[in-house]
Formats: sequence, structure tokens, C-alpha cells
Amino acid sequence: MSEQRSQQQQQDSPLQTERGSTRIEDSVVSKIAGIAAQEVDGVRMGGGTSQAIGGLLSNVPGMGSSSSESRGVSVEVGEVETAVDATLTVAYGKSIPQVAEAVRRNIINRVESLVGLKVTEVNISVNDVFFPEQEQQQQQQREIEQQQQQRQAEQEQRVR
Repeated sequence: MSEQRSQQQQQDSPLQTERGSTRIEDSVVSKIAGIAAQEVDGVRMGGGTSQAIGGLLSNVPGMGSSSSESRGVSVEVGEVETAVDATLTVAYGKSIPQVAEAVRRNIINRVESLVGLKVTEVNISVNDVFFPEQEQQQQQQREIEQQQQQRQAEQEQRVR
């Protein structure tokens, strides 16, 4: 019975055709799931430590930006199905169950429509909260510091 169901699933999959099969790598599913999760308002991927390390790496040329989408996401990819585990941080004041359900729905919709794999489950771990106002203030401070450093570098260039 389970063998018949497995054959039926393979026949229904757009990745398994009479002309050949398509294999989707874990990293592709992970990146799509991470992007889908971040499309939900009030979500940051990974926990506080991985966000901090990711933020540092994103400032290094050639590092960080390509992995930031899949930070906090792990997947198990089969021939026609996949399971997703996502670790995220939620904005303070947002309903965690509502955010988790919105993330779950968005991941399922994106992975199934873009990749063609059936998502069997999306397990979500919320391991931190963040304060959007505090992030905004920190970003403004970083921008001011960068402008000051730029001006200082320009002045040093003029002196030489």
C-alpha cells in the first residue's frame, strides 16, 4: 500500500517526469524558505548570536550576503517531499503564534510553488525577540558613524 502511494506521489510530482527527474539541492530549498519567512512582518532569521555574526560577515566583502537568506533554516529534501525547520526572532509586541503560522503558510506556499516539492512539515523555533525601534536607532547611529569616517578619510586625502 505504501509503495503504491509512493509511486503515485512520484507520478504527481512535477520533478519526476517520463523524460527524467529534477533534483533540488538542500541549499536551494533552505534559501527559498528563509526568504519566505523574512517576508512576514516582524521576523528575523536565526537567533541573536547568528544574527550578530551574520551582521559582521555581511560587512566583509564577498561574505555573508549569500548565506543570510538561509540563516536559521535547515531542511530535509527527498525526491518529492521536504521538511523545514526554521529558527527565528520575532518583533516584541507581535503575537508569536500568529507570526509562526504566517511564516509556516508562507514557507509552504513558496516552496511548493517555486520548487515543486510537497512540504510535509514546517517546525518553527522562536528563540528571541527584538525591538524594532532600538534597531532603527542603532542603524541611524551606524550611518552617522560611517558618514563621519567618510568625511575624515576625505580630509586625510586632501591633506596628502
